[in-house]
Amino acid sequence: MKFTEEHEWLRQDGDEIVVGITEHAAEQLGDVVFVELPDVGRAITKDEEVVVIESVKAASDILAPLDGEITEVNEVLTDEPGKVNDDAEGEAWFFKMTVADPSQLDDYMDEAAYKAFIK
Repeated sequence: MKFTEEHEWLRQDGDEIVVGITEHAAEQLGDVVFVELPDVGRAITKDEEVVVIESVKAASDILAPLDGEITEVNEVLTDEPGKVNDDAEGEAWFFKMTVADPSQLDDYMDEAAYKAFIK
């Protein structure tokens, strides 16, 4: 897995990248009450707003970590946004995407670097 400074995680899954937020981010947000997911087939550009997440504490935008296209979204989160608090780095992923330039992944931290970053 790779991690961004915005507390997103990225996991390679075949030709796709799965994107979600970290446990740390979920803890900081508090109880998640709403998730707005992007449309499948949407072309996205790195740093473009792609997901809106609302909690009892705040609303946050999740930015596209890479250039590419949305191939799948986790519809479960629409009905059960609280899953983000239960399993942020597992079943509560936000979307899957194809990547236009895989070398963009090199810009992100590995798990050890991310753990040092959040301390």
